Amino acid sequence: MGSVILVQTWKSWSIEQGGTARKREKGSFGLFDQIVLTQGRRDPVHERQAQEIQSLRERLSRACRCTDKWAVQKIKGLLPILDWLPKYPVKQWLPGDVISGVTTGLVCCLQGVAYALLASVAPVYGLYSAFFPILTYFVLGTSRHISVGPFPVTCLMVGSVVLTLAPDEHFLRPVNITGVNETAREAQRILVACTMTLLVGLFQVAMGLMQVGFLDRYLSDPLVGGFTTAAAFHVFISQIKTIVSVPIHNHNGFFSFAYTLIDVSRNINQTNIADLIAGLLTIFIVMAVKEINTKFQHKIPVPIPIEVIVTVIASAISHVMDLNSQYGVSIVHSLPRGFAPPQIPNIALIGNILGSSFSTAVVGYAVAVSVAKVYAAKTLQKHDYTVDGNQELIAFGVSNIFGGCFSSFVASTALSRTAVQESTGGKSQIAGIISALMVMIVILALGPFLQPLQKSVLAGIVLANLKGMFMQISEVPVLWRQNRTDCLIWIATCLASIVLGLDVGLLAGLVFEMGTVVVRTQFPSCATLGNVPNTNIYKNMKNYKNIDEIPGIKIFKCNSPIYFANIDYFKEKLREEVGFDAVRVFKKRNKALKKIHKLIKKGKLQATENGLVPVASLGVENQAFEKEQVPELEEGASQPDSEVKVQVDWTSELPVSVSVPTVHFHSLVVDFSAVSFLDVVAAKSLKLVVKEFIRIGASVYIAGCDGELVRRLEALSFFDEEVTRDILFLSVHDAILFIQLETSTGNDEDPLAEKHASVAAFADWLIKPPIQLQLEDEQMM
Repeated sequence: MGSVILVQTWKSWSIEQGGTARKREKGSFGLFDQIVLTQGRRDPVHERQAQEIQSLRERLSRACRCTDKWAVQKIKGLLPILDWLPKYPVKQWLPGDVISGVTTGLVCCLQGVAYALLASVAPVYGLYSAFFPILTYFVLGTSRHISVGPFPVTCLMVGSVVLTLAPDEHFLRPVNITGVNETAREAQRILVACTMTLLVGLFQVAMGLMQVGFLDRYLSDPLVGGFTTAAAFHVFISQIKTIVSVPIHNHNGFFSFAYTLIDVSRNINQTNIADLIAGLLTIFIVMAVKEINTKFQHKIPVPIPIEVIVTVIASAISHVMDLNSQYGVSIVHSLPRGFAPPQIPNIALIGNILGSSFSTAVVGYAVAVSVAKVYAAKTLQKHDYTVDGNQELIAFGVSNIFGGCFSSFVASTALSRTAVQESTGGKSQIAGIISALMVMIVILALGPFLQPLQKSVLAGIVLANLKGMFMQISEVPVLWRQNRTDCLIWIATCLASIVLGLDVGLLAGLVFEMGTVVVRTQFPSCATLGNVPNTNIYKNMKNYKNIDEIPGIKIFKCNSPIYFANIDYFKEKLREEVGFDAVRVFKKRNKALKKIHKLIKKGKLQATENGLVPVASLGVENQAFEKEQVPELEEGASQPDSEVKVQVDWTSELPVSVSVPTVHFHSLVVDFSAVSFLDVVAAKSLKLVVKEFIRIGASVYIAGCDGELVRRLEALSFFDEEVTRDILFLSVHDAILFIQLETSTGNDEDPLAEKHASVAAFADWLIKPPIQLQLEDEQMM
């Protein structure tokens, strides 16, 4: 029966037979080739597949090729409704969607009116913002569960821009008339909000067409958590003035929350008690009933629409008791029936709102797609659908463009509304369309019934819905225990957003987050590995007990990509782990050799086969070395160019007064299993490091590189005559076996001849027929 041997190579031979490693010499096969040696033949298995190289013209031709199937897929991708609506199971899903749509629609109405206060526009525009974006998202969106409409964070970001560009001071009446021109102020403010909404939509559509939906990945959960908590804080501060109903100035930018609190405290004596009581009661009642809904969600078929109940009761009380005339409370006043005519945004404002619009576009998309993915993952096993981030950008972008032309402000989604829509049985965006119909009914018919409603009640509804955002603070201790870096990202983003404002704070949080990534790769963890006895496992010697360091071999591992920013740190940690600087060792050895040659020249030392022997001083000069000229060593030379062959044992005491660092190992194995890439700077520096160890007599081997990293090293001209591909090994254990074989079978007298002999023996072994191999194996046994 023929013998079959499997060989794994890195363009080299690495053969094991019967548990004994054989000589590893340079071969001719590619990376990860598997060679089957049988019947005297070498049959490559798993050869690397040839890569097809296409010209630019061929790639463009292939990309522009259009088939019927491709066209249908693209159309369905752009208009997802064409994919899911024909498959809609009417009998199973429609009843749940109707109930969910009615319930969510009522919540949308009240949240739209309430969130309009955050955007600093009239309440009726909140109803528009809860209606128009749903229409386009129904056609273009890929999420079946999110409720599209106003979101507190984006509303507050819009409101800060509105108050900056249209403050009350710009609309003061003449000196003989007190107050402000509210009509002109509201017209200008909604114009600013609509222009910003249109620009936000354009940004989102552009990002969707450029396929940059991956941007939400840079908004990590700790960053989003810290940002939304800070936004909740800003919302809370902005609604205090409405709860207590005191006059204050509009503040934006750095430390705006502090200035707002100062104004409120100065005018606290002007608090309207009726507004304060109504606001506090609303907060208490809404939060209490929401807790009941959460606690008994499995027993209550439909959550109690407490916002609707509170609003109806509060409007009735305000109308019956005429609170506005009797107690001077602040009410909604105007909530006209019907829709406002479309208007053209003011292009002149774009320059002033460009940066804020982009940050709002990113925040609105990130929040919406995060919520959408949460519910898609929650129902994946039931409904089997995924959320396309790029299509979501296009859907929200078109929704904001459409809404901006019809007096709406920025739309995203709110977790509370989405939770209501999903928990009440919503299975698709049919529920969203039904909720839009409910909002339309309020706009066309029921709007005037909300005119007596106190604004403090709306502010109370807003604050009661912030509980989920504020509860994110409880994540901080958990993050601190799990990962302190993520915890610092959360805290830094939250503090920056509170102090600097939401737009600048988000940018600061992103910069801090990217900085942590850079720091973690710039200062990677490095370690010396040891062998777990009687295994091929190698672990960090500092973290495990009973780990043995292999005599004469140092194993060093870096757990990070190596690039220009961390290559110096890599070399520094390598010096610390090996215990010396290879360059310094080389220079010290050269200095010692110079002194040794001078002593030999003077006759005080004699070079023999057994090493250096001191010669007794007889008072006679050694003429044999008097005419000999010892050349000066140049840095980079491995030994002096001398006729006298000097063999120095660098581990023993030297006959000269030069302190040469001791090298305790003959081989260095660098584990690159955790290194994903190298750049030009790192490759050059690493090549110099390898050469520095080679010239002091320490062999260097690199283990664990994947094929892509090796190809990268080849492209960076890492290999040459001195640093060859033979230093590469599939694993640390493979390298250790080879080193141990080399040291146990090495011939100090003529290692080069021994190497050629092993090559010849290996070649002879390859061409032996399997019968002869089998006979030799039996004789050895």
